[in-house]
Amino acid sequence: MIVDTAAGVLGGVLLLRFWMQLIRVRPPASVGQFTYTLSDWLVLPLRRVVPGMRGYDWASLIGAFLVVLAASSVLLLMGASGQAVVLYALYRFLTWIVYGFMGLLIIEVIFSWINPHAPLAPFVHALNEPLLRPLRRVIPPLGGLDITVLVAFILLQIALYILRQIF
Repeated sequence: MIVDTAAGVLGGVLLLRFWMQLIRVRPPASVGQFTYTLSDWLVLPLRRVVPGMRGYDWASLIGAFLVVLAASSVLLLMGASGQAVVLYALYRFLTWIVYGFMGLLIIEVIFSWINPHAPLAPFVHALNEPLLRPLRRVIPPLGGLDITVLVAFILLQIALYILRQIF
């Protein structure tokens, strides 16, 4: 449980770092310092081997997968095959991504209800905008109420169901 929790936090930070750099969002100082301090020990050495290309920070993404692979390798101790461990790690990696997007959507909803002018609200909104923009083109506001966050959340739930069925 401790290994899984530590891997989840580190993997989430690495995925956040990848997403921030992919969509070119500058984090607030506190979030940036936390993210870079926690992940530089893994990302900087990986960048020597896997440089970034076309705006993608591949080292962060590969680092997140390596973290989930290391956490999943506990199954090797229980007698699982190497192929099963890699498939399980891929499944967990993809579910981490989906749950990360779901968490960002929940945080945005909480900000919109409690304090839309909170210091972190624009940052969270910018992280969610690439997910919500295509939906906002298709789904108009209903009576002044934007339901695209709900639709995105439902689509992410469907993605989780499909991942469970595939793996």
